This record gives sequence, C-alpha cells and structure tokens, in this order.
Amino acid sequence: MSETAVAEPAELSSPGGGAELSRTQMNVVFGTIMLGMLLSSLDQTIVSTALPTIVGDLGGAGHVSWVVTAYMLAQTVSTVLAGKFGDIFGRKRVFQIGVAVFIVGSFCCGLASSLVMLIAFRAVQGLGGGALTVTSTALIADVIPLRLRGTYQGVMGAVFGVTTVIGPLLGGVFTDDLSWRWVFYINVPIAIIVIALAARTIPQVVSGTKPRIDYLGCLFIALGATGLTLATSWGGTQYAWGSATIIGLFAASAATLVIFVFVELRAPEPILPMRLFRSRVFSVCSVLSFIVGFAMIGSITFLPTLLQYVNGVSATSSGLRMLPMVIGLLATAMASGTVVGKTGRYKIFPIAGSAVTAAGLYLISRMGAGTGFWIESLCLLVLGAGIGLIMQILTLVVQNTVPYEDLGTATSGVTFFRTLGGSFGASIMGSIYANQLAGNLAAALVKARIPAAAVSSPALVHKLPAAARNLVVGAYSASLQHVFLFAVPIAVVALLLAVFLPQVQMRGVTSASGVGDGFAMPEGTDNEQQLANIVGQILRRDDAPRLPGILARSGSGLDVATAWGVIGVFIHERVSGGPLPEASVEARVGVPSGVLTPFYAGVAEAGYLTRDADGLLALTDRGRAEAEVLAATWKAWLMGELHDWLAEHHVTPEQETRVQAAIGRIALRLVREAASEPRHEAIAAAA
Repeated sequence: MSETAVAEPAELSSPGGGAELSRTQMNVVFGTIMLGMLLSSLDQTIVSTALPTIVGDLGGAGHVSWVVTAYMLAQTVSTVLAGKFGDIFGRKRVFQIGVAVFIVGSFCCGLASSLVMLIAFRAVQGLGGGALTVTSTALIADVIPLRLRGTYQGVMGAVFGVTTVIGPLLGGVFTDDLSWRWVFYINVPIAIIVIALAARTIPQVVSGTKPRIDYLGCLFIALGATGLTLATSWGGTQYAWGSATIIGLFAASAATLVIFVFVELRAPEPILPMRLFRSRVFSVCSVLSFIVGFAMIGSITFLPTLLQYVNGVSATSSGLRMLPMVIGLLATAMASGTVVGKTGRYKIFPIAGSAVTAAGLYLISRMGAGTGFWIESLCLLVLGAGIGLIMQILTLVVQNTVPYEDLGTATSGVTFFRTLGGSFGASIMGSIYANQLAGNLAAALVKARIPAAAVSSPALVHKLPAAARNLVVGAYSASLQHVFLFAVPIAVVALLLAVFLPQVQMRGVTSASGVGDGFAMPEGTDNEQQLANIVGQILRRDDAPRLPGILARSGSGLDVATAWGVIGVFIHERVSGGPLPEASVEARVGVPSGVLTPFYAGVAEAGYLTRDADGLLALTDRGRAEAEVLAATWKAWLMGELHDWLAEHHVTPEQETRVQAAIGRIALRLVREAASEPRHEAIAAAA
C-alpha cells in the first residue's frame, strides 16, 4: 500500500471515518449514549437492596440470586452478538433496539407476580442491557474525535463503574419510598427519552465490513454457563447434590463447554479464540477477571441482605452503608492507575489487590449484629480497596501482550470473563446462602415458636420480640457469614495466580490514570477500533502534533486556514465522489451565506481548488496532492509512534497489509478531524 493511498470512499464512511459533528452535537450524542449505558450498568446491581423485600413479597428465597444472575448471563451473550449486529445493521439501529428490549423487560419485571416471572424478564432486560453497553462504546468511536476519545471514554468508564456500585443505594431509596417495583418502572420513562433522543441525535454509521457471527459459539457458551449456574444454584436446595438432576446438569454443561471449544477452533471469527489461552498473561488475567467479578457482584448482591436482616437497617440505609466500598474502590483504582501510567510497573497491584480483597471478605464474614458502624465501614472500605487495586490493570496488560490479530477479541475476552464471574458469584454465593439458611432458620423458628411467614422480610424480623428476634437474626447472620467466608479462598486463588502474572514492558501508548480507566466496560472485538483507541491515547500527549505541526513536518507550503479549506473538499470528494457545496460548509460552521466566498475565492486563485458560479468546490491536482501529502505525513508519524508496539504485537507479514490499511484509515480520520480545528482562522481570513 502506498503512503498516499490511505482510504477508499467506502472506508471513509465506516467507523474509522467517524461522523462530522460540532462539539455541541458531540456532547448531545454523548449525553444520549450515556443515558442508555446508565440504564444497563445500573441494573446489574440496583436490585440488590430490593431483594429482601422482593423475596418477602414474591417468596422463593432459594432462587433469589437468579434475579441478578439471569440479567448478567443474558448480558454476557448479548454483548457478543450486539457488537457484530452493529457492524452489519448500524450501531444506531442496534442501540435503539437494545433500549426497546430493555423497556419491555423493565416494565414486565415491575408487573411480575412470581419470582420465576421476575427472573425470566430480568433475562430480557439483560439482552437489552448488553446491547446498550457494547453499542455505547462503539458509538463513542464513531462520533468522537480521536484526540478527545480518551476523555469521553474515561467519563463513560467512570459512570459505568460508579453506577455499578451505587446501584444498591438507588434501589434502597425506591424500595423504601415507593415500591420495589419502581426499581424497574423507573427505567421505562428514561428509556423512552433515550429512544427519542437517539432518533434525533445519533448519526447512522454502518461499517464497511460484514463480520461472520459465531452463533454456535454464543449458543454453547450460553448453554454451558446456564447449566453450571443452575447446578450450583439448585444443588443442596431444590435437589440433593448427588441427585440425577444435578449430576446431569454438571455433565451436560461440561459436554456443552467441550463442544464450545471445538466450535471455536473451527469458527472463522470465534467469539473467544482458543489460541489466546496459549498466552500465560491472557490466561491468568482472564481467571483474575473472573474472580474480580465473582467477588464484586457476589458481595454487592448479599451485603444488603446482611445489613437489612442482621443490622436491621432500611433498604436505603443499607445502600448508604455500602458507600465506603465505593470510596475504597475509586481511591485505589485512581491511585494504582496513576502509578501504572507513570512507571509501567503493574504486577504488584493484582497481588496486593487479591490479598486485600481476601482480607476484606474475611472481615465481612466476621460482621454480625453487634458490629459497630465504623468497624462495618472499615470492612467495606477494605473490600472495595482490594477490588479497585486489581480490576483496572487486567485489560491493559492483555492489550500490551497479545498479537495484533487478537487485540479486539482479547480485550473483550477479559471483560467477558469478569461478567461471567459476576453471574457465577451471585449464583454460587446464593446457593450457599440458601443451603445454610434453610437449616439455620428452621432451627431458629422451632426454638422461637414462630411461623416462617413471620420472618419473610427484614421489617417483620425486627418487629419480633427480642428473644425471637435474636434467634432469627443469628440464623441469618451465621448463614451470610458462611457465604463471605466461602469467597475468601477464591480471592486466595487469585493471589496465587497473580504471583505468576508476568511483568511485561508497558509500551508507553497505553495508560490508566483516570477514574474511568479503572472500569473495563464490555467492548466489541474490532481490532481497528482498539487500535484507534490507542492512537487516541497517543494524541492526548502534550507533544502530539496538531495540524500546524503536520504542515511543518510535511514541508507543505499551505497555511493553516488554506489547509482547512483544501482538506474539507478532499474529505468530501473521498466520501461522495463529487464537489463540495460552499453553502453546506457555511451551514456546518454556523456562518451566514456568502461569508466564506472570499476565502474560497482566494484558495481557488492560489490554484488549490476550483469554484464555479453555483459555489461548488472541487480540488485541482495541486490541491489534491497537498491533501494526500498531509494524510501520508499523519500516517508516517503514526507508524513511527506505533513501531515498537506493533513489533511487540508480533504482526506477521500477512497481517502487515491489514495493519497498514487500518493505520491509513485512522490517519485519514486525523486529517478530517484536524480540519475542524482551525475553521475560525478561515472565517477570519474571509472577513
């Protein structure tokens, strides 16, 4: 590929080309995307503080963890499919469909008359929520300039992470002040607003590529994960561990996962390429990510139950009491991210994070009715600090070690395992809780001589006479302590694995210094999008060149304003193949008709373009050559910045052509984005 042949017109209309929007329009689109992502991330955890009340209303305490698990399992599969569908049908359309599915699921969850119905519609919610999350990150890549993308993604990541852990507080407020059903109903009006905004604000960008969808892979991983989750959830509660049902579920799940491996080995575009597991870094990071999800979602699911049944606080208060966990998580995520960004040394953080997480889980397992507020807050702070130390660097490490051809799938694979870990954490810890509670509570009820209906909710428990209340609270306390104690060895396993995580050199093009970088959101598997994200991080550096710097590097004789005029016409010709109407430029930059006529007349007089009587602008050969030189200069600069990174990603000769083409498209996007910066100089020149 030549230095100047950087893109074809079809490629320029792809996400690599992006959409031409003003800063105000970008912010409006970003706000719309953020609302959609807010709905999805919040619903992972917002129900946790409502669960005790939901069980008191609908019954089915033995299956309560499925209210969380069903959502996360469906979300896991949906994120894989939605990314591919977005490439085929357009991200805007998939985003809107995701919101619509989410509305249906939310409304039906609010109407649920049984726990089984609630679980089923939580799965529907998860399908919509997964589409929202992964499409949101892709839409950011479509509409946000590369130089600004890191900032916007950081904000999105921060919101994603914070809503994940403050969901319990909001769930408590709705449960206490309205009804647990409003935890779901509140989504409906917000989602309708999102659909309306998306229709008006989000541009329709369809990828030039048509990916092959690994339907069989999605099917078998979903069946295997669901089977294992059912087995761990039902074992010892609905069925004996040695029963044919449980053994059959384990056997069928194992067989399904084996089939999944064979499917992935043969799929043209597998959702999880098996070759990734040849890398010790990817394997260790995937297991660590699974454990992080296990500990975080499992804890968030059952901490409100502990606080409400054992400590006797309201749903809202239980959400407030979990804030130290949020503070600990954010503080360590920011601090460790800053250190990794400056030094490139990361191995100590998963080791320390695993150890602190294990300590936090153990401390929580010692909490009981007599634990004071400040001791309780300290325990939660420790747990949050441990999770924050470990969760943020896993994606960065993987991005810095896998071959280029696996960059997208490896990045999404780490978050895939974290989401899967969250669903297993809620399920397994729920099964342990149900097993323990069944025996402990039955004994307490016999001693207290009260019926089971008298303890169906936290409010009823704390209305009992002191003697009976102490017995029942003791049963709940012992059961929940066992749940968190069980999670301690899981964190210890993470510690042992973290010791074997290799320390590789951070290549200087990725950093994690903001709050948002501490939360790895589900992303698509597109390598070019991941490469563009890394270019965006390079462009955030103070020494990254802008248009004047590129003009100087290229040796072009153009001034900044003239370059802006030439590039605008160049990009339009690449997209449409025809001349650019001067009136459309004036409308886009927001100036009255005729203001730019003197400017373009001057550029035409200099020989870089032609302007006819109707105001149609077309490049001359001289102008086109100047624009192509600028594009080639951007590409050469990028290749220099990414040289070591690409070398360490083991780019093969066969892949080099694709990488060169991808960088060429990214370079052309930089040319177009650069053209939006000096428009005021052109207007001043016209004036």
